[in-house]
Amino acid sequence: MRWYVVGWFLGLVALSVRGESALQARANQFLTLVNSAHQAMYRVESEAQWKAATDVKPEHDAAAETAGRARAAFAGNPAVIREARALLEERSKLTDLQVRQLERVLLNAAEGPMTRPDLVAERIAAETAQASVMNGFQFRLQGTNATANDLDRVLSVSMDLAERRAAWAASKASGPALKPGLVRLRELRNGVARELGHRDYFSLQMAAYGMTADEMLKLNVEFMRELRPLYLQLHTWVRHELAKRYGQPVPKLLPAHWINDRWSQEWDGIVEAASFDRFFEGRDKAWVTRAAEQFYTGIGFPSLPATFWTRSDLFPVEPGSTRKKNSHASCWHVDLENDIRSLMSVEPNTWWFQTAHHELGHAYYYVAYTRPEVPPLLRLGANPAFHEAVGELVGMASMQIPYLQSLGVAPSDFNPDPVLVLLNDALAYSVPFLFWSSGTMTHWEADVYARNLPVEEWNQRWWRYVREFQGVEPPEPRGEDWCDAATKTHINDAPCYYPNYSFATVLKFQFHDHIARRILRQPPQVCNYAGNREVGSWLRRMLEKGATEDWRKVLKEATGEDLSTRAMVDYYRPLMQWLEAQNQGRQIGWD
Repeated sequence: MRWYVVGWFLGLVALSVRGESALQARANQFLTLVNSAHQAMYRVESEAQWKAATDVKPEHDAAAETAGRARAAFAGNPAVIREARALLEERSKLTDLQVRQLERVLLNAAEGPMTRPDLVAERIAAETAQASVMNGFQFRLQGTNATANDLDRVLSVSMDLAERRAAWAASKASGPALKPGLVRLRELRNGVARELGHRDYFSLQMAAYGMTADEMLKLNVEFMRELRPLYLQLHTWVRHELAKRYGQPVPKLLPAHWINDRWSQEWDGIVEAASFDRFFEGRDKAWVTRAAEQFYTGIGFPSLPATFWTRSDLFPVEPGSTRKKNSHASCWHVDLENDIRSLMSVEPNTWWFQTAHHELGHAYYYVAYTRPEVPPLLRLGANPAFHEAVGELVGMASMQIPYLQSLGVAPSDFNPDPVLVLLNDALAYSVPFLFWSSGTMTHWEADVYARNLPVEEWNQRWWRYVREFQGVEPPEPRGEDWCDAATKTHINDAPCYYPNYSFATVLKFQFHDHIARRILRQPPQVCNYAGNREVGSWLRRMLEKGATEDWRKVLKEATGEDLSTRAMVDYYRPLMQWLEAQNQGRQIGWD
């Protein structure tokens, strides 16, 4: 590959083309080569990573590492970097599509710049090793092996605080095993980012938005400022509700093991009157994913490729099997064409029903922008948050009662208190999650990568942010022997990703508000997308652009608005009024 690239560039130099049209022809020649190689290398690496994630074995780890090095050898080739930079020096003479591809070339190169092949090779090896430790980690609960789903099940159903505490503590056992690798990866990730002029790895990830690290942090602080009154009311109500449930005094800070989620990022299962789990009892787990596909085909999207169903890994590992796989739900565009797969561990319950709709949102984003007008380099979301926002949007739509009734999941006479449904929605899917993603996750990783937080302060800083932003505290002291942040998958294999989730949380409400009010002419809190082809057309027009246009333009054209929490605040306004009445006379918040 290297001799071909060098020869190709020498040929370009020999051409000595001049003038705008010649410059554009030169850019097109370069981009044709890069797109072709990018797609080929991406497929090889994705295949190898898929095997490593779905069947954790040393030989699969080794193959993933080798494939990663091969992709970096092209994407980070010094000749590729030089030519992209040279062309961008005359960006005013290039088309917008060319500029956007060239900028993406440099962002890709910054993940593995072969100006420092030793650094890149070490990073790839460290990433592979970290993924193997994480994917192959064996949790233990009460002296027996346990899966992540087993721990979640205890936290979802147990009323015994000692049992809950044991499951919570077990979920943190992977942190010490992952910490050494993460310490080394901080150095390596920052190293590759700086090689191409970025201040640090966090700043490199924010560059995909056209924003600096400080601008992104400021934006996330603003998200939380605007939603904080609602969060404080929710936090106050939950403290009193859970204290009553567990027969305990009302605490100021929520004990982490009182909450069903291992990281307190989503507070589901608290509003029993709005629980949908009973409607999924006895259903086949395969039905869950088929129902999710039916949502998309019902609004006009095509069926997923047949290979999705034969190549995906959708269900938990069978009991007794020695195979280990990654426990985090994900969706993969393996070849940037039609090989689309999902990795999940679906079970018939509310959480997996919503998650399956979310993951297929990624799949249909892939379907929409896989077309000749979108070069492989730009087969991405309009920005990284758009992908998550589309998944979150459909996950949100899947929990609307009219939709559940249209599927026959909820009975036609199911008529819970709408405020309690809104309360459950806020707790389980949106508001605590915003403070987790905008607050704890984004700020901790910014400290680690952009501010070089000393390793001996990592866990202390983590829990400081959990208390400060989320109002949650651990059930037991957490010293620096632990690394509780590392127990979260993305900290290891998708670093600095959580600004995408916080951004997406805000975006999904803007998308949903537009669909409900402008297309369906229904209240945003109670609406049904099912079977509406106009909704599908609106969604497809946005998704099929991929990353060919600036995300601000895509958002404004789709919704008529700039980025704003306005729709999210409006959605929960009836809930805010109810909470204020419920919390009269109580201390609001934990300060």
